[in-house]
Amino acid sequence: MNITRWSVRLPGTQRRNAAPAEPPAPGGGVPAARAELADEVTHVLDALSVHDMLGQVPALIAVTYGPAHRIGYVNDAYADVFGPRKPGDPAREALPELAELGILSLMDQVLRSGKPRTVKARGVATPSGQGYFTFTCTPIQATAAGVGGVLVFAADVTDQFQSAERLRESERRVHDIAVTLQRSLLPQELEQPDDLRVAATYQPGGTDAAVGGDWYDVITLGAGRTALVIGDVMGRGVRAAAVMGQLRTAVRAYARLDLPPHEVIQLLDGLAAEIDATQIATCVYAVHDPSEGRLSYASAGHLPILVRDAQGIVHRTDEPTGPPLGTGGWMHTSGSIPLGPGSTAVLYTDGLIERRGEDIDEGVASLMNALAGATGTPSVICDRLLRALGVTSEHDDDVAVLVLQYPDHEGADSELFRNASLDLLGGIEAAPRARAFASGVLETWRFPVELVDLGVLATSELVANSLQHGIPPMRLRLRRTDRRLIIEVTDGDDHLPRRRRAEPADESGRGISIIATVASAWGSRRTPGGGKAVWCEFALPR
Repeated sequence: MNITRWSVRLPGTQRRNAAPAEPPAPGGGVPAARAELADEVTHVLDALSVHDMLGQVPALIAVTYGPAHRIGYVNDAYADVFGPRKPGDPAREALPELAELGILSLMDQVLRSGKPRTVKARGVATPSGQGYFTFTCTPIQATAAGVGGVLVFAADVTDQFQSAERLRESERRVHDIAVTLQRSLLPQELEQPDDLRVAATYQPGGTDAAVGGDWYDVITLGAGRTALVIGDVMGRGVRAAAVMGQLRTAVRAYARLDLPPHEVIQLLDGLAAEIDATQIATCVYAVHDPSEGRLSYASAGHLPILVRDAQGIVHRTDEPTGPPLGTGGWMHTSGSIPLGPGSTAVLYTDGLIERRGEDIDEGVASLMNALAGATGTPSVICDRLLRALGVTSEHDDDVAVLVLQYPDHEGADSELFRNASLDLLGGIEAAPRARAFASGVLETWRFPVELVDLGVLATSELVANSLQHGIPPMRLRLRRTDRRLIIEVTDGDDHLPRRRRAEPADESGRGISIIATVASAWGSRRTPGGGKAVWCEFALPR
């Protein structure tokens, strides 16, 4: 293949020996001048060899011939990167650098198919450091001897490649920051109640840098009761995350008031409208009472809670469900569902079940089927539900899942979780009867003498307070877990006691102060039906 005298002709020009396109006008003129200029350009171009032209191109160029891709020509730019090709050099017979870059197989395809091929941004070690080139291989028509070739054209794209890499790295950092922000707004470590096993998982949706509004929390309320909450602020971005963070903080504050679920949702509804009336948020707030074996809840436009009972049957909460938070004008109400020993409950956001082109009830049904067969610890169930619903790292929506189990204590554990209760009929015999009952139960539970005495004292003060300020029916309830002793008295009056400073001459007002002094914690709440419960608890020695 002889490429040293390839000639180039511009469109519209003619060779010197060719007939002019039009006869020159008499006396010269424009046509004659045009023909003369074209002839001069053709003369100059014919005098240039391919070597001369390709040698001036800044891109890397190599020409090979035959199926072995023997070197026919490399320009100066190619030699500067991969080294010169000297006569007699074995490297002149092939291009080993292209083999290392995987280009030779591409050249084989080009030679066979007669169609150009391109590979993008291959890394090359250049004298000035690491560079990146895009290689285009173009077929050369076979000569009279039947030998074809390939022209390799390599454009330097180092700047573009490095800019794109910096952009990708920047996007990765921004996404990592967004996910870190999202997770910092969620509980760093879930509270672990005495009676429940709890686990949660959060997975951000998509690969963009926008934070989401999914959130959850677990809040121990005292007296063995636990609040569980999950919510979703619609949309993505800083505004959604800001609203989410404020709502989560508000829920923890409202939960400390130990209000019924619908009252907590009612307070959140008003707060959401004040924070940002344009943001739509859903939420479900639930409270588990191990003494009652029920989960009471209220929902603001959120998805139903799913409960699998001890027999493995999955139930869903349907009513009551009010509109999303921030709409105002709606009176929320509470509902309840059994959650006894051996049961598992799941709270979740719509990213777990919602799919394009599918009714959301179908997603709930799929989750119910998955929960029916998901066994193990709460964290294992979280993972299994994500897999069953097809949630991967490429999922396009945020997903939050909260799983709680109420274990059925057997064997040695059954000795650590005990309940005892006594109905009080009132009258002067109620207080000594309550003290005797508490003393007998606490001794049966093998508590130290000091703790028995403190428990009896707290029982006496709680019962006395109920006798003086409450109305029947009255009930004393003792409960022990592996961590604490809980004493609770309920009655039919809904006026909550408060701690106050009693003057030396006062004959009453010291009972709650005594309880607050001797107990680890105390509190009170209104009960369904118009009554109240006053409780205190003692931490058990380890």
